[in-house]
Order: sequence, then structure tokens, then C-alpha cells
Amino acid sequence: MKEYAKLSLGLFPTPLHRLPNVSRVLGTNVWIKRDDLTGVGLGGNKVRKLEYLLAEAKAQGYELVMTTGQAQSNHAMLTAACALKVGMEPVLVLKKRGICTRRGNQVLNHLMGVDVRFVDSDSYDDIYAEMDRIAREEKHKPVYKIPCGGSNALGALGYVDCVREIAAQGQHFDHIVCPCGSGGTAAGVFLGAALYLPDAQVTAATVDSDPFDKIVAEIMRGSIELLGGGIPLPEMHFEDVCGPGYAIPSAEGVEAIELMAKNEGIILDTCYTGKAFAALVRMARGGRFKPQDNVLFLHTGGAGGLFAPDWEHMD
Repeated sequence: MKEYAKLSLGLFPTPLHRLPNVSRVLGTNVWIKRDDLTGVGLGGNKVRKLEYLLAEAKAQGYELVMTTGQAQSNHAMLTAACALKVGMEPVLVLKKRGICTRRGNQVLNHLMGVDVRFVDSDSYDDIYAEMDRIAREEKHKPVYKIPCGGSNALGALGYVDCVREIAAQGQHFDHIVCPCGSGGTAAGVFLGAALYLPDAQVTAATVDSDPFDKIVAEIMRGSIELLGGGIPLPEMHFEDVCGPGYAIPSAEGVEAIELMAKNEGIILDTCYTGKAFAALVRMARGGRFKPQDNVLFLHTGGAGGLFAPDWEHMD
């Protein structure tokens, strides 16, 4: 398969270990891949994608990096952190939706001195138009634009790498459950499992209402082309845990966060990992796993966003 240049941004391999107390509670063998410990910012899955994306940006002579997401976007914060780490200038053009004040990930953006601009729109077409307008203003600086979540064919290769890393850690898995918010991580995990862990069934826990069967398939097709082609499109499985809406905490997700925290001392977030772990809990309680199965939960980070919502009204 074709190889692509990437930067060394994260601390890899990330830990992989069994969760004994959660396993006892859920009646199956639950393991965790700690991609919340990737070593930049507060950690998270975007670092693997950014190793490829920023390598392309540097190789092509770009000086300024722009990306987008909602106000508490982990991806945007980590893009800024990684760009600064490699000497590039980040500009974040975010939806003016959710918690825009200096809380959660906006605290981290402030500490890094990042140029954050909000657009009062629900449409990413409007966001990308604003990014284009800003790019025209920066005529002296070539601008590299990264899509929401870093979710494109090149970025998804980071999670093909992740599954190869998991396989090298030597544990057999029957199931893998990962979050899916913009499609790139799920695309990489589906494709990586087909290549390196073919006995594992991957379930992507969707935390938004987008048509992920189409989005993830399209990203995978692009990644397969980058790798040289000849790889059949893998089978995809999804579990809907969007709840009341994207980035809106759900009762099921909060219960899952508390289950993980009280039993293992590991912290999940309300937007992605709490809801994704809720999918695993739902599947376990619904009899989808056998007692002897090894089930891997991919912890993709998001700790910063945990401190944005008002927890006083979540009990």
C-alpha cells in the first residue's frame, strides 16, 4: 500500500488495557484504547489525523491553517495546538452555536492566543464562505483549510494507523465501538479493521443526525484510492446515540460518563465519548455481546468540552 508523509505530533502507541470493573458490570470483557492520551492539548483523536494533514500543509508551503467546528470543537482546539507546535498560524472559524464564552475548549484557545472568529449560522456553507473571505484578506500568507473534524480521505489514514497499532498490541477483539461525529475516525477504523483486525466487528456510535452511511463510505472510498485501490469497501455498522442533538448532553450519555468515572476513574465527555460509551453499554445490556467477547472502546478524548456545560442542571 502507498505510504504518505506525516509529522510526529503525538505520543504513540497510546495505552490499551482491560476495564475490570466495567467488564464485571456489563458482563463482557471491555477494553479501552486511550486515544485521549495522545499528548497535545488535552489529548484526543484529531492528533492522528493532523499528523497527515499538517504534513501536507507544510510540504506545500502553507503558513496559515484554518478549520471549523462548533464553539466547543475539540478538533478546532487541537488543530490550533498542533499548528502552533509546528510553527504555523491557526485561525478558527467556528459556528456561533453552543457555549461561546471563555469556558471549556475556549479557555484553551485563549491560553494559546488563538485567533477565534464566530459565524452566526447553522450552515457550513456559510462557514466555508467566511473562511474563503478571510483567506483572500491574507494574500501574503498561503492558507491551508482543514474540513470539520479533519474528516477527509487523508485525515482518515490516521485511524487506519490506529487500528494497525491496536493489532500490534497483540489483543484479539470481537467488537470495536468508536464515536462518529464527522465521519473521519469511523472511516479509518472501519478500513483499518478490514485490513488489520478482520475478525472484529466495528460499530460507529453516531452523535449527530447526518447520513453517516453515505459520509463514511465516501471518505473510505477516498482513503482506499490514496492507499492504491484494490480494497473492498468494508461492511459498516452504526448505533444512533445522538439523543437530543449534536453537542447536547443526553441522559444516556451522562449515565455512561458516570458509570465509567465511578468504576474506572476514567473521564469521558458529553459530546462524543460519553454518548459512544452509552452505545456500548446499550449493546451490552441488549445482549449484543457474549460473556467471553473482547469489546474495545475507542476513547477519542474531549476532556476540555466537559467543563463547558452547566452541570448544576444535569442531575
